Amino acid sequence: MSRAFVKEPDGDQVDDEIPERPQSEHPNYITRQGLDALQQRIQDLYRKKQDLEATGEEIAARDQIKRIERDLRYYQARQDRAIPVDTSAQRGEDIRFGATVTVRDEDDRQLRFTIVGEDEADVASGRISWVSPLARALLGRRIGDTVSWPRPAGDVELEIEDFSYGP
Repeated sequence: MSRAFVKEPDGDQVDDEIPERPQSEHPNYITRQGLDALQQRIQDLYRKKQDLEATGEEIAARDQIKRIERDLRYYQARQDRAIPVDTSAQRGEDIRFGATVTVRDEDDRQLRFTIVGEDEADVASGRISWVSPLARALLGRRIGDTVSWPRPAGDVELEIEDFSYGP
């Protein structure tokens, strides 16, 4: 069929084809704080949607509402699949989900990371996803172990100095 016979959207039509946000294939392990933040994000999106709906039928508002509805579907599914982990109950001599790990790199720099759920990860704050290459290298290891951190810039050897669980 020629493109000449396909109706193009007018300026007053909303693009109905907003792609869905992909869900992770991994189990959604999450800390209690992460679950609280996820629930807060859902509440914030509901409030924002209600505010936009109250403004009327403007095209920009309708487009924003569709994006919010897409995000709500995504975060609601993340919440539905959430597997909360009580990190304060973690025990043992090996590193597990929720551990805050202190390591020393090859240049004698001390680094500290907390292993959290995918939705909670924030590298700038030192929180890494449990499915990240660094977390996978650390999980199951003990104080004194040396691990190789696979990075695009090249692997780095890290010595585990300490780890703990808690707030």
